[in-house]
Amino acid sequence: MTNENHRSRVPTVADVARAASVSKAQAARALGGYGSVSEEVQSRVNQAAEALGYRPNELARSMNTGRSNTIGVIVGDIENPHFGLALRGMADVARQAGFHLLLSNSDETLEEEQEAVRVMLDKRVDGIIVAPCSSMSRDNEHLKQVLAEGRSLIMFDRAVEGMDVEAIQANFLTSAKAATALLLNEGHQRIAYLSSMRVPEPYSTATTLGPTPVAQRVKGMIDAYQDAGLKLDPSLIRLNALNDAIIEQILTELLSLPEPPTALIASDNLIAMGILRGLARRGLRVPEAMSFVMYDDFPWTELMTPPLTVVAQPVYEMGREAARRLICHIRQQSVGELPRFDSWMVVRGSVGRHEF
Repeated sequence: MTNENHRSRVPTVADVARAASVSKAQAARALGGYGSVSEEVQSRVNQAAEALGYRPNELARSMNTGRSNTIGVIVGDIENPHFGLALRGMADVARQAGFHLLLSNSDETLEEEQEAVRVMLDKRVDGIIVAPCSSMSRDNEHLKQVLAEGRSLIMFDRAVEGMDVEAIQANFLTSAKAATALLLNEGHQRIAYLSSMRVPEPYSTATTLGPTPVAQRVKGMIDAYQDAGLKLDPSLIRLNALNDAIIEQILTELLSLPEPPTALIASDNLIAMGILRGLARRGLRVPEAMSFVMYDDFPWTELMTPPLTVVAQPVYEMGREAARRLICHIRQQSVGELPRFDSWMVVRGSVGRHEF
């Protein structure tokens, strides 16, 4: 008996079509990602292909269709659970549509992001989802190149000034104002906000934050102060909180002020953990010595003592929508109206009363 007799026959498009009870042409379109098929047919073909172990000839398919059925995703920090949850949403939608993700981490640096885009274009990805590290138009020629090469592009979390590209973002203005008002109503007039957003100079009222979540959050704080007849001290807005060492330095500076803050707001969960470690090292308890609020809600925030007050956002759903819209753009299908993703405050036990 020859080796050929022992080999399993490689499943073909015709085999997948028979298993899915569709025509060979429909199966080819669904597997190849070209033309138009219904969601039902796409799902049946995907299930049949998986059950049979069908593996398309990616090189041949790419040459025939001009597509690789690959999506590039560039995020600022893959260690950040915020991006992990968003990626799960993207991957779930991509897998169902027959696409694969190519992931890259920019480390919130322009050079790394530019290199990631170059590699992804070289790999012939069909489209890119990116959380841009800069919202300034002058910093994003590499993203404009994505469009120039005929690839689809979606922004995630942040937009870029002057680029007519859809951005999947949560709305924070109302919730940021509500979180600040909660603290002000408890007697906290010195509220500090820490973010990893990169800026060349310390924050001032003249700082341009662009179309970013940070801009909405700071604006919400300013509005809440104004409604209370107060003014937010710009020195309490601390950006460039990029790692634990810098967070520790910022915390030391804030607590050394003649009038230190009595409440802290963390822009993400990594900054939150850095702050909480720093407070614990100093023996400062939450909320007795320092009230605390953070953006993003994860299971561990409820397990803390006390449980943390947070501003939550629908991260998984945002990831799903980013992938869905990108795939529709790739397939030149209607995407529908861009949905609104609202954030909301979850009040727990980390905000206490500040007595003068």
